[in-house]
Amino acid sequence: MYKETLSKDLGKLVRIESATTETAQSYVKFGTSFVFLAIVWFVASSFTSGFDDPTYVIAAGVIGGYMALNIGANDVANNVGPAVGAKSLTMMGAILIAIVCEASGALIAGGDVVTTISKGIIDASQLPNSNIFIPTMMSALLAAALWINIATWVGAPVSTTHSVVGGVMGAGIAAAGFGVVNWPVMGKIAASWVISPVMGGVVAALFLAFVKSKIIYQEDKLAGARRWVPILVALMAGVFSAYLCMKGLKRIWKPDPLIVTAMGVGMFIVAYAIMRPIIAHKSEGMENRNKSIRELFHIPLICAAALLSFAHGANDVANAVGPLAAIVDSASSGAVAGSKVGIPTWVLFVGAVGISIGLMLFGPKLIRTVGSQITRLNPMRAYCVALSAAITVIIATTLGLPVSSTHIAVGAVFGVGLYREWKTSGQTHINHGKFTKAKNPAKKAETRGLVTREKAMYRKLVRRQHLMTIAAAWLITVPLSALLAGGLLYLMQLLVI
Repeated sequence: MYKETLSKDLGKLVRIESATTETAQSYVKFGTSFVFLAIVWFVASSFTSGFDDPTYVIAAGVIGGYMALNIGANDVANNVGPAVGAKSLTMMGAILIAIVCEASGALIAGGDVVTTISKGIIDASQLPNSNIFIPTMMSALLAAALWINIATWVGAPVSTTHSVVGGVMGAGIAAAGFGVVNWPVMGKIAASWVISPVMGGVVAALFLAFVKSKIIYQEDKLAGARRWVPILVALMAGVFSAYLCMKGLKRIWKPDPLIVTAMGVGMFIVAYAIMRPIIAHKSEGMENRNKSIRELFHIPLICAAALLSFAHGANDVANAVGPLAAIVDSASSGAVAGSKVGIPTWVLFVGAVGISIGLMLFGPKLIRTVGSQITRLNPMRAYCVALSAAITVIIATTLGLPVSSTHIAVGAVFGVGLYREWKTSGQTHINHGKFTKAKNPAKKAETRGLVTREKAMYRKLVRRQHLMTIAAAWLITVPLSALLAGGLLYLMQLLVI
């Protein structure tokens, strides 16, 4: 009795200690975030001292910093989550790689110019003057940041670009009416809600099916690995070189399609020549089992996570700070910003540093969701997800389809899990047939247990709760961001009046 009481008391103490530690960590995280935003306030004040009315720009700088924190907490998880889920990277290793590559992509390849009104969502010329334009962009930026914050809290990876698009659309309607919106462009974005995840999922499932057919289901798995793994790694090298040219470096260098193709083919040949002897040497002495094959995918997967992070930093960070750049341009010139504006260095730094801090403080939650809580990933499955994301973005960009890299990456994770469910379901039907044909009662009972276990595993391969939560978040991202932006602009105008 005494031991039971002591055990219960110790359990309570452990729970109290755990709760106290978690609370203290939360205070540290939020405290660090406020310190960062205070620094942004100081930086924005320093660089806008010559403006006629710097108040709006300083406030917009802080909102931009808040947006960057939320991008780091949510959007970056898609690039490194699969590598963490596959145990190719530790959480800390993934965060460090993402921080370095995201910041490098933003600062090195983020470019000097950004599209102001995210992909032509509204006609800025219909906004009468900068006194209307600046609050409109501030409302759009804050609404997008708030929605991404909410999505992170519920554990749903959402598209940064779509959040900004929704914010710009809603604030534009509140400022100048429905006629200000480019509705054909909005229709394409709505179509991408279906196109992006489906394309990513199908491509990832096809790659996983190929890997299983050519390597895993072969009697001599190592022979299959020696033949196909160098080709798969070389394919990744070629695809990612093209991906970086088309997406990661597009703001500082725009090569024509022939050069992009030549670079992709060249990298494929070089990578194959390098990887073939490496894989042959590494596979020597390995056991003929699936675990051995998985080890060959660790390094390619880490490289994929780094390259995806670099491209994301170069492409999406500039999109995210676009409204802030437009506000700075409009405040300095006194006119409505044009379709393209320059990005001040301090604005780019706010985006890069904010993303790094947001990832470090709040990123692990979404990294775990993408990497392990949707479906179980090993290095081969995670490799298929990463390769699918790059290939799908390249195909969509070539065809002019407006797709979201976030939707593609998460759709690829779902595609891998649903493909495995389909394969498991087929195996369950086979065993169920054996069960119905069995005459021995003991054999029937044994097979019944096998079928029950397989059905249980089938249900667990993709967690439906995450599927529904993420799908719902994707569907309401644009309309909810729009409503938030419109409401914020209305409140801002009331306060000014």
